[in-house]
Amino acid sequence: QVQLVESGGGLVQAGGSLRLSCAASGSIFRSYLMRWYRQAPGKQREWVAAIDILGGTNYADSVKGRFTISRDNAKNTVSLEMNSLKPEDTAVYYCNAARGSSTSWGQGTQVTVSS
Repeated sequence: QVQLVESGGGLVQAGGSLRLSCAASGSIFRSYLMRWYRQAPGKQREWVAAIDILGGTNYADSVKGRFTISRDNAKNTVSLEMNSLKPEDTAVYYCNAARGSSTSWGQGTQVTVSS
């Protein structure tokens, strides 16, 4: 299994930007599908973005055009560049790694967007 640690969250004004990072250790990072999820207070966790082992990306409609997911297999990291942030982007953001039946989660990082 892979261990994940997120960083980069914080408080930002609407329209601002943040870059989240997720550092992975413990296994062969490049073989994992990597995803970001988020969970707002009182809501279910929702998928935000994904990047596969070949670098192909997918995004939830709510963030398409504003967020960019990327990975650096040499550094065992996946990042989420978030631009044009909105108050509704406020949530705890989680990194997820999946390979076959194995899945791992980070502890999450808080993102708060003020209006």
